[in-house]
Formats: sequence, C-alpha cells, structure tokens
Amino acid sequence: MDQSTSSKRILIIDDNNQAADVAAELLALYGYQTAVAYSGSQGLQTAKEFAPDVILLDLGMPVMDGFQVAAALRAQPEFGNLALVAFTAWGDRGTRQRTQDAGFDQHITKPAGMEEILRAISTACDMRAGFARKIA
Repeated sequence: MDQSTSSKRILIIDDNNQAADVAAELLALYGYQTAVAYSGSQGLQTAKEFAPDVILLDLGMPVMDGFQVAAALRAQPEFGNLALVAFTAWGDRGTRQRTQDAGFDQHITKPAGMEEILRAISTACDMRAGFARKIA
C-alpha cells in the first residue's frame, strides 16, 4: 500500500447514513483514515475536529446542502488545501458547472465504483498539491 494513501484523512458528509458508513468502511480497507458526518452542519464541525485532506460531499442534503458546506469551507483559510469531491446523484451539466464554480476539485455521480472514487480522490489531492506549490 502506498504510504501517501495511508496518511490521507477522508471525511464523508452525506445525509444517507448507510451510504456514508459504507463509503467510509470501503475507503478504510484501502488504507485511508475516515470519518463520517450525516448533515452539513455536522460535517463542518467534524472537519474542524478531524482535519481531513479530502471531503466526499453529498450535494442534496436538507437544511445545509453541499454547496453551502463547500462555501463555508472555502471561506476558512485553514481549509485552503482541502480537496473537495462532490459525491452526488446529480450528474447533469448544470450541476457539474455549479460544483466547479463552488470550488469542488472533482465531481462523482452516484452510484460510483471504487476505482472511480479512488481516482477522483487522487486527482483532487494532486490538484490541491499543485495549487499549493503555485502559491508557495
């Protein structure tokens, strides 16, 4: 297993508890450290406590949706290098444009296979690392 993989911390924020738990368990099998949150507000609190490298973020959540969570995270300097991956059932062109405009690094449409999820995580981390090098 790649050392860089095992050191990555991934937070899954999804109002579907079972989907979030399964994603966390599967990613843990690949060596990631994982945490879950079942709402947008809980996700923001967990992000502060868990300090993830990557967040898999559902868009269609009640009260505080994924776009609002992304905006709140991007507004905080401590999350400047955080990789954000939209993990949603919405895959239309308009939603993909909105995720890009909101600062997401990748967009995965559910249901997604592990290969696609792992590739999106890797690509999002590489993008954030490249961005950090540019501003350093």
